[in-house]
Amino acid sequence: MKRRKLLYWGGMAGLGLALGSHYLPRATASDAFESKTSKTSPLFRFVAIGDVGTGNIGQMAIAEVMNDYYRQHPFELVLMAGDNIYEDGNIRRVGATFSRPYHYLRRQNVPFYAVLGNHDIRTNNGIDQINFSGFNMQGRYYTFSKGIVQFFALDTNPNADWSTQLGWLEKNLASSTAIWKIVFAHHTLYSSGIHGSSPELIATLSPLFARYGVQLYLNGHDHNYERTIPLDGTTYLTCGAGAKTRPVFSSDWTARSAARLSFATIDVYPKRLEIQGIGKNGKVFDRGEILIG
Repeated sequence: MKRRKLLYWGGMAGLGLALGSHYLPRATASDAFESKTSKTSPLFRFVAIGDVGTGNIGQMAIAEVMNDYYRQHPFELVLMAGDNIYEDGNIRRVGATFSRPYHYLRRQNVPFYAVLGNHDIRTNNGIDQINFSGFNMQGRYYTFSKGIVQFFALDTNPNADWSTQLGWLEKNLASSTAIWKIVFAHHTLYSSGIHGSSPELIATLSPLFARYGVQLYLNGHDHNYERTIPLDGTTYLTCGAGAKTRPVFSSDWTARSAARLSFATIDVYPKRLEIQGIGKNGKVFDRGEILIG
């Protein structure tokens, strides 16, 4: 997959995949922050957002809802699924697209971990963002652990060093002893949005996810929210509506999709992950879980 342009196709419902699933019924718009799938406390909680880097009213609105959620249910980190700075990744805009929207969370010392999106590499191939301390990037791809979770950040851009990166990913997945393995990157694998699914990424990454037990893949790129049922053991969660939205449809693998400004929260337990989609109105509009075993 050396430097080949990624293909984005929709309509992948005909793929003959085993669709084993563990997920909860869809939440209604009346659910508020306090509506949880569990009454017990998680080991820790994190948040995922994507395609946020506009500095516009949509980004600011979701940032404020994140602040409110943090006050009621503190979370320990934020994953940023790329396109951190529109339109061309220029680090000179980082004040308007990152420092100002998330100043409250940063004052609470909540760390953000970013990956590069397709817009981010338009200036200096994303190097300035990699070097920006607020994004906590250890390179174009990297890994870090939090409790019983190991996170793997990937560069899914067409000009990524795919040969080296895939070798690194397989080595680190194979050696991981974490209960939960979570991969996050910018581009979609399975998507019912405008960009749609990526057959090349499915062929390249999903076999590794299945072989080494990756339970969750988080991405942006499509400006919507979509949670899949587990596909060969991996749930795919699109969180690309952190600042703007585009239409999204539904596929055979879709557990929930919504074209609404939103972010996702993930509560980590020893034997399950609880996922919530939260909209601009502060309401929970989706709730699902991933189980071990």
